[in-house]
Amino acid sequence: MPFRSGYAAFVGRPNAGKSTLLNRLVGEKIAAVSNKPQTTRHRIQGIVTRDDGQIVFVDTPGVHKPGYLLNRRMMSAVHDAIMSVDLLVLMRDASVSTGNGDRFVLDLVKKAEKPTILVLNKIDKVKDKKALLPLIESYASEYEFAEIVPVSALRGEAVDNLLDQIVKHLPEGEALFGEDEMTDQPVRSLVAEMVREKILATTGEEIPYVTAVVTEVFDETDPEMLKIFCAIYVERPSQKSIIIGKQGARIKDIGTKARVDIENLVGKHVFLKLFVKVVEDWRNLEGRLDEIGIRDR
Repeated sequence: MPFRSGYAAFVGRPNAGKSTLLNRLVGEKIAAVSNKPQTTRHRIQGIVTRDDGQIVFVDTPGVHKPGYLLNRRMMSAVHDAIMSVDLLVLMRDASVSTGNGDRFVLDLVKKAEKPTILVLNKIDKVKDKKALLPLIESYASEYEFAEIVPVSALRGEAVDNLLDQIVKHLPEGEALFGEDEMTDQPVRSLVAEMVREKILATTGEEIPYVTAVVTEVFDETDPEMLKIFCAIYVERPSQKSIIIGKQGARIKDIGTKARVDIENLVGKHVFLKLFVKVVEDWRNLEGRLDEIGIRDR
């Protein structure tokens, strides 16, 4: 059996479960996960190496209408990924009805004219699995998908079968990365995303969109303890107060929960210091977006 390797991009609406599936397939938390839209801002690569092939997954931001420069760069990352990979993995939340956003994403896939696997995610939320049939028929009538695979990324249902199908549709070729590599993201970027994930989990509706996290200090000089300082960007002083919380309770909670994930990732004790910076309109500032790692491609 020939060895196959290549790039496969997840595309879909916000909250379709792309990052949850990426973390499940890679076996390590490399992408922030939350139930809030636009959690993924970067183009993140996750690498899965098997005996029969290597898949380099590209996790992209959810397809949405761009307003700020931040969002335009996020959508640029989506288009860039679609055009540069060998295979598309169209993620669809099977537990919700079809909307205009689903139509828009499907049109992107059709225009790309690339081999595409349709993944119907969140089947654990679908009580009667027969309800999937009309959805499958609807999508199959719109585009000739290489495969249609129902899965539950959260529970891990059918993800092994999905991996089999993806490898099958990649070109023959040698591995693109070492077999022990899991992502192209530097640890300091993963750290920032872990902190941001906890902000998403502990704040209300508005705050996630106006926050960003930058790892400003990443000190590995002590073999026993990794020292990390992260700056949390917000746009207004009132937002800073929300992040800090009453007598510093919220930022302490964010730091405590993030440190657990970071220590699991790096395998050593971590000293984590968080502080909040007010940077007005940072979502429209090129320099700040470059610093965060959301660059114009």
